[in-house]
Amino acid sequence: MQKLTRIITLSVALTVVSGCSYVGVYKRDIPQGNLVTQEMVSQLQPGMTQEQVTYVMGRPLLEAPFDTREWDYVYRLDKAYAGVEQRRVTLTFDNTGRLMNVAQQGDFSGDLPISTDTSAGPATETTDPITGNATPGQRATTPENAPTPQPVMPTE
Repeated sequence: MQKLTRIITLSVALTVVSGCSYVGVYKRDIPQGNLVTQEMVSQLQPGMTQEQVTYVMGRPLLEAPFDTREWDYVYRLDKAYAGVEQRRVTLTFDNTGRLMNVAQQGDFSGDLPISTDTSAGPATETTDPITGNATPGQRATTPENAPTPQPVMPTE
């Protein structure tokens, strides 16, 4: 009986710890596509060339494969705990490459929560990943303090 109690207790403990726990999972916002703001769209004027539009909006996420006169800028933000927000701007050009029409879909009234995390990418060996400073006991190698190579003398 005591062995059966231990087995049941161990089974329940493993089940709770493995996947049926009540501990929440960390989620983060996932932005995808072209960042599109109302400020950017308000700078667009009919008659602008494709180069001028590219300067204001950047390259489009989607260019219609059969009609190069239509550009789509799509931004999708999958919020970790609040759902999905999507914005879309469709630009139509005439045959001469001038902007004719600007169509918007989505809510452009609110600001987007944009992460300002500047520590993107892997840390170097001599850099602390948290602070970005040289790790204790080491100097970060820069062109100013890089060691000069010493010539190797042949031994006899």
